[in-house]
Amino acid sequence: MACRISELVIDCRDPQLLASFWCEVLGFVVLDTDDDGAVEIGPREGFGGLQPTLVFSPAAEPEAGGPRLHFDVNATDRDQDAELARLLELGARPADVGQTGEESWHVLADPEGNEFCLLRARLS
Repeated sequence: MACRISELVIDCRDPQLLASFWCEVLGFVVLDTDDDGAVEIGPREGFGGLQPTLVFSPAAEPEAGGPRLHFDVNATDRDQDAELARLLELGARPADVGQTGEESWHVLADPEGNEFCLLRARLS
């Protein structure tokens, strides 16, 4: 039997802000808020389903050097250009990680500067 990812924990300065942003991006809902301010979001079905939940955990300062992973997201109900416009309206901003301009994806940053990529393929 193998493991599977059940939740991802992201240290951040403002868990409520990032939870709200990522709920809008992913169509998730807030599942739990801890006394320490951590906020868990996930699919409406809750914890334990096919998709991992995200836990935004309060931290005074992000880890030096930034996270060593990032999210890749795909639109589910619109093309890449329309999804890019939606993400920018939600508060994402373009990020430069040395792209050439020839990539089929867009590199963005969430409200706290965590990078993520919007891929071209549309998933159903």
